[in-house]
Amino acid sequence: MELLSYFSEQNKSKDSPLAARLRPDSLDEVVGQKHIIGKDKLLYRAIKADKLSSMIFYGPPGTGKTTIAKVIANTTGAEFKQLNATVAGKKDMEEVTEKAKETRALYDKKTILFIDEIHRFNKGQQDYLLPFVEDGTIILIGATTENPFFEVNGALLSRSRIFELKPLSVDDIKELIKRAVYDETKGMGSYEAEIDDDAADFLADMANGDARAALNAIELGILTTDRSDDGKIHLTIDVAQECIQKRAVRYDKTGDNHYDVISAFIKSMRGSDPDAAVYYLARMLAAGEDIKFIARRIMICASEDVGMADPQALQVAVAASLAVERVGMPEARILLSQAAVYVATAPKSNASYLAINEALSMVENNESYPVPRHLQNVHADSAGEEREQGYLYAHDYPDHYVKQQYLPYELSGHEFYNPSGNGYEVKIREHMLELKRKSHK
Repeated sequence: MELLSYFSEQNKSKDSPLAARLRPDSLDEVVGQKHIIGKDKLLYRAIKADKLSSMIFYGPPGTGKTTIAKVIANTTGAEFKQLNATVAGKKDMEEVTEKAKETRALYDKKTILFIDEIHRFNKGQQDYLLPFVEDGTIILIGATTENPFFEVNGALLSRSRIFELKPLSVDDIKELIKRAVYDETKGMGSYEAEIDDDAADFLADMANGDARAALNAIELGILTTDRSDDGKIHLTIDVAQECIQKRAVRYDKTGDNHYDVISAFIKSMRGSDPDAAVYYLARMLAAGEDIKFIARRIMICASEDVGMADPQALQVAVAASLAVERVGMPEARILLSQAAVYVATAPKSNASYLAINEALSMVENNESYPVPRHLQNVHADSAGEEREQGYLYAHDYPDHYVKQQYLPYELSGHEFYNPSGNGYEVKIREHMLELKRKSHK
Protein backbone atom coordinates (compact mmCIF):
# COMPACT_ATOMS: atom_id res chain seq x y z
CA MET A 1 0.00 0.00 0.00
CA GLU A 2 2.83 2.40 0.80
CA LEU A 3 4.42 1.69 -2.60
CA LEU A 4 1.11 2.38 -4.35
CA SER A 5 0.72 5.59 -2.36
CA TYR A 6 4.24 6.65 -3.37
CA PHE A 7 3.59 6.13 -7.09
CA SER A 8 0.21 7.87 -6.75
CA GLU A 9 1.89 10.95 -5.29
CA GLN A 10 4.57 10.87 -7.99
CA ASN A 11 1.98 10.72 -10.76
CA LYS A 12 -0.11 13.44 -9.11
CA SER A 13 2.93 15.71 -8.98
CA LYS A 14 3.76 15.05 -12.63
CA ASP A 15 0.17 15.61 -13.78
CA SER A 16 -0.49 18.65 -11.60
CA PRO A 17 -1.00 22.06 -13.22
CA LEU A 18 2.18 24.03 -13.85
CA ALA A 19 1.31 26.55 -11.12
CA ALA A 20 1.18 23.72 -8.56
CA ARG A 21 4.40 22.06 -9.78
CA LEU A 22 6.32 25.32 -9.57
CA ARG A 23 5.50 25.84 -5.91
CA PRO A 24 8.76 26.25 -3.99
CA ASP A 25 9.99 23.77 -1.41
CA SER A 26 11.92 26.32 0.65
CA LEU A 27 11.65 29.95 1.66
CA ASP A 28 14.57 30.94 -0.52
CA GLU A 29 12.67 29.82 -3.62
CA VAL A 30 9.62 31.98 -2.88
CA VAL A 31 9.19 34.89 -5.28
CA GLY A 32 7.79 38.16 -3.90
CA GLN A 33 6.21 38.97 -0.51
CA LYS A 34 9.54 40.13 0.90
CA HIS A 35 7.64 42.48 3.23
CA ILE A 36 6.63 39.42 5.28
CA ILE A 37 9.15 36.69 4.39
CA GLY A 38 12.30 38.72 3.84
CA LYS A 39 15.25 37.35 5.78
CA ASP A 40 14.94 40.04 8.43
CA LYS A 41 11.18 39.58 8.88
CA LEU A 42 9.35 37.87 11.74
CA LEU A 43 7.61 35.22 9.63
CA TYR A 44 10.86 34.16 7.93
CA ARG A 45 12.57 33.76 11.29
CA ALA A 46 9.58 31.91 12.79
CA ILE A 47 9.44 29.43 9.89
CA LYS A 48 13.19 28.85 9.96
CA ALA A 49 13.12 28.29 13.72
CA ASP A 50 9.92 26.22 13.53
CA LYS A 51 8.35 28.48 16.17
CA LEU A 52 5.01 29.26 14.64
CA SER A 53 1.83 30.64 16.15
CA SER A 54 -1.60 30.78 14.55
CA MET A 55 -1.80 33.11 11.57
CA ILE A 56 -4.02 34.17 8.70
CA PHE A 57 -2.78 35.00 5.21
CA TYR A 58 -5.01 37.20 3.12
CA GLY A 59 -4.63 38.72 -0.29
CA PRO A 60 -5.73 38.41 -3.92
CA PRO A 61 -5.61 35.06 -5.75
CA GLY A 62 -2.23 33.90 -6.98
CA THR A 63 -0.12 35.85 -4.50
CA GLY A 64 1.35 32.88 -2.62
CA LYS A 65 -0.90 32.08 0.35
CA THR A 66 -0.93 28.34 -0.30
CA THR A 67 2.70 28.47 -1.44
CA ILE A 68 3.90 29.78 1.92
CA ALA A 69 1.74 27.20 3.71
CA LYS A 70 3.39 24.44 1.64
CA VAL A 71 6.83 25.79 2.53
CA ILE A 72 5.86 25.63 6.19
CA ALA A 73 4.72 22.04 5.65
CA ASN A 74 8.15 21.18 4.26
CA THR A 75 10.09 22.83 7.08
CA THR A 76 8.10 22.24 10.26
CA GLY A 77 8.66 19.45 12.74
CA ALA A 78 4.95 19.57 13.65
CA GLU A 79 2.27 17.44 12.05
CA PHE A 80 0.81 19.27 9.05
CA LYS A 81 -2.82 18.82 8.02
CA GLN A 82 -4.70 20.63 5.27
CA LEU A 83 -8.40 21.27 4.70
CA ASN A 84 -10.23 23.28 2.09
CA ALA A 85 -13.22 25.11 3.54
CA THR A 86 -15.16 24.80 0.27
CA VAL A 87 -15.53 21.03 0.75
CA ALA A 88 -14.61 20.29 4.38
CA GLY A 89 -17.25 19.86 7.05
CA LYS A 90 -17.39 19.51 10.80
CA LYS A 91 -16.60 15.79 10.60
CA ASP A 92 -13.31 16.57 8.84
CA MET A 93 -12.39 19.06 11.54
CA GLU A 94 -13.31 16.60 14.28
CA GLU A 95 -10.99 13.99 12.76
CA VAL A 96 -8.12 16.49 12.58
CA THR A 97 -8.59 17.76 16.13
CA GLU A 98 -8.92 14.26 17.60
CA LYS A 99 -5.75 13.18 15.85
CA ALA A 100 -4.03 16.41 17.00
CA LYS A 101 -4.95 15.71 20.64
CA GLU A 102 -3.63 12.17 20.33
CA THR A 103 -0.37 13.36 18.71
CA ARG A 104 0.12 15.92 21.43
CA ALA A 105 -0.56 13.46 24.23
CA LEU A 106 1.61 10.64 22.87
CA TYR A 107 4.47 12.55 21.26
CA ASP A 108 4.25 16.06 22.75
CA LYS A 109 3.99 17.27 19.16
CA LYS A 110 1.78 20.08 17.86
CA THR A 111 -0.35 19.96 14.72
CA ILE A 112 -0.47 22.72 12.15
CA LEU A 113 -3.84 22.90 10.42
CA PHE A 114 -3.90 24.82 7.14
CA ILE A 115 -7.41 25.84 6.06
CA ASP A 116 -7.64 27.24 2.56
CA GLU A 117 -10.56 29.59 1.84
CA ILE A 118 -11.23 29.88 5.58
CA HIS A 119 -13.79 32.63 4.95
CA ARG A 120 -16.08 29.91 3.54
CA PHE A 121 -16.48 28.41 7.02
CA ASN A 122 -19.57 29.68 8.79
CA LYS A 123 -19.48 31.09 12.31
CA GLY A 124 -20.25 27.74 13.91
CA GLN A 125 -17.44 26.00 12.07
CA GLN A 126 -14.99 28.73 13.01
CA ASP A 127 -16.15 28.64 16.63
CA TYR A 128 -15.48 24.89 16.73
CA LEU A 129 -11.76 25.53 16.14
CA LEU A 130 -11.42 28.17 18.83
CA PRO A 131 -10.75 26.00 21.96
CA PHE A 132 -8.16 23.92 20.10
CA VAL A 133 -6.37 27.05 18.92
CA GLU A 134 -6.60 28.56 22.38
CA ASP A 135 -5.07 25.58 24.21
CA GLY A 136 -2.38 25.02 21.58
CA THR A 137 -3.64 21.66 20.32
CA ILE A 138 -3.50 23.05 16.80
CA ILE A 139 -1.69 25.96 15.20
CA LEU A 140 -4.11 27.41 12.70
CA ILE A 141 -2.99 28.80 9.36
CA GLY A 142 -5.89 30.26 7.45
CA ALA A 143 -5.81 31.56 3.88
CA THR A 144 -8.44 33.86 2.46
CA THR A 145 -8.96 36.22 -0.45
CA GLU A 146 -11.38 38.23 1.68
CA ASN A 147 -10.57 40.79 4.35
CA PRO A 148 -10.38 38.63 7.50
CA PHE A 149 -11.63 41.50 9.67
CA PHE A 150 -14.99 41.07 7.92
CA GLU A 151 -15.03 37.32 7.32
CA VAL A 152 -13.22 35.66 10.25
CA ASN A 153 -14.49 35.51 13.83
CA GLY A 154 -13.01 38.14 16.10
CA ALA A 155 -12.02 35.49 18.64
CA LEU A 156 -9.88 33.67 16.06
CA LEU A 157 -8.44 36.94 14.80
CA SER A 158 -7.36 37.96 18.28
CA ARG A 159 -5.39 34.72 18.60
CA SER A 160 -3.76 34.94 15.18
CA ARG A 161 -1.20 37.10 13.42
CA ILE A 162 -2.54 38.66 10.24
CA PHE A 163 -0.27 38.77 7.22
CA GLU A 164 -1.43 40.63 4.12
CA LEU A 165 0.01 39.36 0.85
CA LYS A 166 0.38 41.92 -1.92
CA PRO A 167 -0.13 41.34 -5.66
CA LEU A 168 3.17 40.21 -7.18
CA SER A 169 5.10 42.84 -9.09
CA VAL A 170 5.60 42.60 -12.85
CA ASP A 171 9.24 41.68 -12.27
CA ASP A 172 8.24 38.94 -9.82
CA ILE A 173 5.87 37.40 -12.35
CA LYS A 174 8.42 37.66 -15.16
CA GLU A 175 10.84 35.71 -12.99
CA LEU A 176 8.22 32.99 -12.53
CA ILE A 177 7.43 32.99 -16.25
CA LYS A 178 11.08 32.41 -17.13
CA ARG A 179 11.27 29.66 -14.51
CA ALA A 180 8.12 28.04 -15.95
CA VAL A 181 9.40 28.05 -19.52
CA TYR A 182 13.00 27.01 -18.95
CA ASP A 183 13.14 25.00 -15.70
CA GLU A 184 13.41 21.32 -16.67
CA THR A 185 12.74 19.95 -13.19
CA LYS A 186 9.53 21.72 -12.13
CA GLY A 187 8.74 23.77 -15.20
CA MET A 188 8.29 22.95 -18.87
CA GLY A 189 11.92 23.19 -19.96
CA SER A 190 11.80 19.72 -21.51
CA TYR A 191 9.38 21.03 -24.16
CA GLU A 192 12.16 23.21 -25.62
CA ALA A 193 10.01 26.34 -25.68
CA GLU A 194 11.15 29.93 -25.91
CA ILE A 195 9.23 33.05 -24.96
CA ASP A 196 9.72 36.43 -26.60
CA ASP A 197 10.50 39.33 -24.29
CA ASP A 198 7.40 41.26 -25.36
CA ALA A 199 5.23 38.20 -24.70
CA ALA A 200 6.72 37.79 -21.22
CA ASP A 201 6.22 41.50 -20.53
CA PHE A 202 2.62 41.31 -21.74
CA LEU A 203 1.71 38.25 -19.65
CA ALA A 204 3.39 39.68 -16.55
CA ASP A 205 1.45 42.92 -16.99
CA MET A 206 -1.89 41.29 -17.78
CA ALA A 207 -1.63 38.92 -14.82
CA ASN A 208 -2.22 41.95 -12.59
CA GLY A 209 -0.30 40.48 -9.68
CA ASP A 210 -1.75 36.96 -10.04
CA ALA A 211 1.07 34.49 -10.74
CA ARG A 212 -1.35 31.64 -11.37
CA ALA A 213 -2.97 33.49 -14.27
CA ALA A 214 0.39 33.97 -15.99
CA LEU A 215 1.52 30.38 -15.38
CA ASN A 216 -1.76 28.94 -16.65
CA ALA A 217 -1.32 30.98 -19.83
CA ILE A 218 2.26 29.69 -20.23
CA GLU A 219 1.15 26.09 -19.80
CA LEU A 220 -1.69 26.49 -22.27
CA GLY A 221 0.58 28.20 -24.78
CA ILE A 222 3.27 25.49 -24.68
CA LEU A 223 0.78 22.61 -24.84
CA THR A 224 -1.23 24.03 -27.76
CA THR A 225 1.37 25.74 -29.95
CA ASP A 226 2.92 23.85 -32.87
CA ARG A 227 6.67 23.62 -33.16
CA SER A 228 8.39 25.90 -35.65
CA ASP A 229 10.82 24.78 -38.34
CA ASP A 230 13.66 24.98 -35.84
CA GLY A 231 11.91 22.36 -33.71
CA LYS A 232 11.10 24.77 -30.89
CA ILE A 233 7.84 26.14 -29.51
CA HIS A 234 7.86 29.93 -29.77
CA LEU A 235 5.63 31.85 -27.38
CA THR A 236 5.02 35.12 -29.20
CA ILE A 237 2.87 38.09 -28.27
CA ASP A 238 0.06 36.65 -30.43
CA VAL A 239 0.20 33.34 -28.57
CA ALA A 240 0.24 35.18 -25.24
CA GLN A 241 -2.84 37.21 -26.18
CA GLU A 242 -4.77 34.07 -27.12
CA CYS A 243 -3.78 32.22 -23.96
CA ILE A 244 -4.75 34.95 -21.53
CA GLN A 245 -7.74 36.05 -23.65
CA LYS A 246 -6.77 39.72 -23.68
CA ARG A 247 -5.56 41.99 -26.43
CA ALA A 248 -2.35 43.92 -26.05
CA VAL A 249 -4.06 47.24 -25.52
CA ARG A 250 -1.76 50.17 -26.15
CA TYR A 251 -1.45 51.34 -22.58
CA ASP A 252 1.87 51.37 -20.78
CA LYS A 253 1.32 51.60 -17.04
CA THR A 254 4.60 53.39 -16.57
CA GLY A 255 4.63 55.49 -19.73
CA ASP A 256 2.96 58.56 -21.19
CA ASN A 257 -0.07 56.67 -22.48
CA HIS A 258 -0.98 55.69 -18.93
CA TYR A 259 -1.07 59.32 -17.85
CA ASP A 260 -2.89 60.38 -21.02
CA VAL A 261 -5.73 57.91 -20.46
CA ILE A 262 -6.19 58.62 -16.75
CA SER A 263 -6.05 62.36 -17.52
CA ALA A 264 -8.74 61.96 -20.17
CA PHE A 265 -10.83 59.92 -17.73
CA ILE A 266 -10.71 62.61 -15.05
CA LYS A 267 -11.31 65.48 -17.50
CA SER A 268 -14.30 63.61 -18.97
CA MET A 269 -15.90 63.28 -15.53
CA ARG A 270 -15.09 66.93 -14.78
CA GLY A 271 -16.55 67.93 -18.15
CA SER A 272 -19.83 66.05 -17.49
CA ASP A 273 -19.38 63.55 -20.34
CA PRO A 274 -20.36 60.11 -18.97
CA ASP A 275 -19.85 58.41 -22.34
CA ALA A 276 -16.22 59.48 -22.56
CA ALA A 277 -15.67 58.65 -18.89
CA VAL A 278 -16.94 55.08 -19.39
CA TYR A 279 -14.85 54.68 -22.56
CA TYR A 280 -11.61 55.67 -20.82
CA LEU A 281 -12.58 53.54 -17.82
CA ALA A 282 -12.90 50.57 -20.20
CA ARG A 283 -9.48 51.37 -21.69
CA MET A 284 -7.91 51.21 -18.24
CA LEU A 285 -9.73 48.05 -17.19
CA ALA A 286 -8.88 46.23 -20.43
CA ALA A 287 -5.22 47.11 -19.91
CA GLY A 288 -5.23 45.71 -16.38
CA GLU A 289 -5.05 48.98 -14.46
CA ASP A 290 -5.28 48.63 -10.68
CA ILE A 291 -8.95 49.03 -9.78
CA LYS A 292 -8.02 50.65 -6.46
CA PHE A 293 -6.06 53.31 -8.35
CA ILE A 294 -9.09 54.05 -10.55
CA ALA A 295 -11.35 54.23 -7.50
CA ARG A 296 -9.02 56.75 -5.85
CA ARG A 297 -9.16 59.00 -8.90
CA ILE A 298 -12.97 58.91 -8.86
CA MET A 299 -13.01 59.86 -5.16
CA ILE A 300 -10.70 62.81 -5.80
CA CYS A 301 -12.83 64.01 -8.71
CA ALA A 302 -15.99 63.66 -6.63
CA SER A 303 -14.59 66.07 -4.06
CA GLU A 304 -12.51 68.40 -6.22
CA ASP A 305 -14.88 68.85 -9.16
CA VAL A 306 -18.35 68.06 -7.77
CA GLY A 307 -17.87 69.09 -4.17
CA MET A 308 -20.84 70.60 -2.41
CA ALA A 309 -22.85 70.90 -5.63
CA ASP A 310 -23.73 67.26 -4.87
CA PRO A 311 -22.28 66.04 -1.55
CA GLN A 312 -23.66 62.57 -2.33
CA ALA A 313 -21.05 62.14 -5.10
CA LEU A 314 -18.24 61.62 -2.60
CA GLN A 315 -20.31 59.07 -0.69
CA VAL A 316 -20.95 57.13 -3.90
CA ALA A 317 -17.26 57.25 -4.82
CA VAL A 318 -16.11 56.13 -1.36
CA ALA A 319 -18.68 53.31 -1.31
CA ALA A 320 -17.46 52.16 -4.73
CA SER A 321 -13.85 52.25 -3.55
CA LEU A 322 -14.63 50.04 -0.55
CA ALA A 323 -16.81 47.75 -2.64
CA VAL A 324 -14.23 47.07 -5.37
CA GLU A 325 -11.78 45.85 -2.71
CA ARG A 326 -14.40 43.43 -1.43
CA VAL A 327 -15.67 42.27 -4.82
CA GLY A 328 -12.69 42.40 -7.17
CA MET A 329 -12.77 41.95 -10.92
CA PRO A 330 -14.67 41.33 -13.11
CA GLU A 331 -17.66 42.61 -11.12
CA ALA A 332 -15.73 45.68 -9.93
CA ARG A 333 -16.12 47.11 -13.43
CA ILE A 334 -19.84 47.65 -12.71
CA LEU A 335 -19.18 49.48 -9.44
CA LEU A 336 -16.54 51.72 -11.02
CA SER A 337 -18.82 52.48 -13.96
CA GLN A 338 -21.66 53.49 -11.64
CA ALA A 339 -19.39 55.78 -9.64
CA ALA A 340 -17.82 57.33 -12.74
CA VAL A 341 -21.21 57.96 -14.35
CA TYR A 342 -22.55 59.48 -11.13
CA VAL A 343 -19.61 61.86 -10.83
CA ALA A 344 -19.75 62.74 -14.54
CA THR A 345 -23.47 63.58 -14.47
CA ALA A 346 -23.46 65.39 -11.11
CA PRO A 347 -23.60 69.21 -11.01
CA LYS A 348 -20.12 70.64 -10.66
CA SER A 349 -18.43 73.02 -8.27
CA ASN A 350 -14.81 73.44 -7.23
CA ALA A 351 -15.66 76.02 -4.56
CA SER A 352 -14.51 73.90 -1.62
CA TYR A 353 -11.32 73.00 -3.52
CA LEU A 354 -10.57 76.69 -4.15
CA ALA A 355 -11.43 77.53 -0.55
CA ILE A 356 -8.86 75.21 1.00
CA ASN A 357 -6.20 76.21 -1.53
CA GLU A 358 -6.66 79.89 -0.75
CA ALA A 359 -6.70 79.25 3.00
CA LEU A 360 -3.53 77.13 2.81
CA SER A 361 -1.80 79.78 0.73
CA MET A 362 -2.69 82.44 3.29
CA VAL A 363 -1.54 80.30 6.21
CA GLU A 364 1.75 79.44 4.51
CA ASN A 365 2.53 83.04 3.54
CA ASN A 366 1.43 84.89 6.66
CA GLU A 367 1.94 84.73 10.36
CA SER A 368 -0.63 82.75 12.27
CA TYR A 369 -3.21 85.20 13.55
CA PRO A 370 -4.45 84.69 17.11
CA VAL A 371 -7.71 82.85 17.64
CA PRO A 372 -10.40 85.24 18.94
CA ARG A 373 -10.56 85.10 22.71
CA HIS A 374 -14.16 83.92 22.85
CA LEU A 375 -13.33 80.87 20.65
CA GLN A 376 -10.37 79.72 22.65
CA ASN A 377 -10.47 76.69 24.90
CA VAL A 378 -11.73 77.58 28.39
CA HIS A 379 -8.65 78.25 30.50
CA ALA A 380 -8.33 78.54 34.25
CA ASP A 381 -6.41 81.41 35.82
CA SER A 382 -3.77 80.95 38.48
CA ALA A 383 -6.45 80.66 41.14
CA GLY A 384 -8.09 77.83 39.23
CA GLU A 385 -11.18 79.84 38.26
CA GLU A 386 -12.46 79.82 34.70
CA ARG A 387 -12.37 83.20 33.03
CA GLU A 388 -15.37 84.51 31.13
CA GLN A 389 -14.72 84.42 27.40
CA GLY A 390 -17.93 85.79 25.92
CA TYR A 391 -18.64 82.87 23.60
CA LEU A 392 -22.22 82.81 22.29
CA TYR A 393 -23.69 79.29 22.02
CA ALA A 394 -25.49 79.22 18.66
CA HIS A 395 -28.18 76.76 19.75
CA ASP A 396 -29.43 79.21 22.38
CA TYR A 397 -30.60 81.62 19.64
CA PRO A 398 -33.41 81.64 17.05
CA ASP A 399 -32.66 79.46 14.02
CA HIS A 400 -29.57 78.22 15.92
CA TYR A 401 -27.59 81.18 14.68
CA VAL A 402 -25.97 84.19 16.31
CA LYS A 403 -23.52 86.64 14.79
CA GLN A 404 -20.06 86.67 16.30
CA GLN A 405 -16.46 86.79 15.07
CA TYR A 406 -15.09 83.41 14.05
CA LEU A 407 -12.18 84.30 11.80
CA PRO A 408 -9.18 86.01 13.39
CA TYR A 409 -9.94 89.75 13.65
CA GLU A 410 -7.21 90.49 11.10
CA LEU A 411 -9.23 88.53 8.49
CA SER A 412 -12.61 89.93 9.42
CA GLY A 413 -14.99 89.81 6.45
CA HIS A 414 -12.74 87.63 4.29
CA GLU A 415 -14.52 84.89 2.33
CA PHE A 416 -12.74 81.67 1.37
CA TYR A 417 -15.76 79.60 0.39
CA ASN A 418 -17.98 81.06 -2.32
CA PRO A 419 -20.76 78.62 -3.25
CA SER A 420 -21.42 78.29 -6.95
CA GLY A 421 -24.83 78.55 -8.57
CA ASN A 422 -24.91 74.80 -9.30
CA GLY A 423 -26.79 71.95 -7.67
CA TYR A 424 -27.04 71.86 -3.91
CA GLU A 425 -24.78 74.90 -3.62
CA VAL A 426 -27.74 77.03 -4.75
CA LYS A 427 -29.41 76.14 -1.45
CA ILE A 428 -26.17 76.68 0.44
CA ARG A 429 -25.76 80.14 -1.09
CA GLU A 430 -29.36 81.11 -0.26
CA HIS A 431 -28.94 79.84 3.29
CA MET A 432 -25.71 81.78 3.83
CA LEU A 433 -27.23 84.97 2.37
CA GLU A 434 -30.20 84.59 4.70
CA LEU A 435 -27.86 84.28 7.69
CA LYS A 436 -26.04 87.44 6.61
CA ARG A 437 -29.31 89.34 6.29
CA LYS A 438 -30.24 88.28 9.83
CA SER A 439 -26.89 89.40 11.15
CA HIS A 440 -27.48 92.94 9.83
CA LYS A 441 -30.85 93.36 11.49
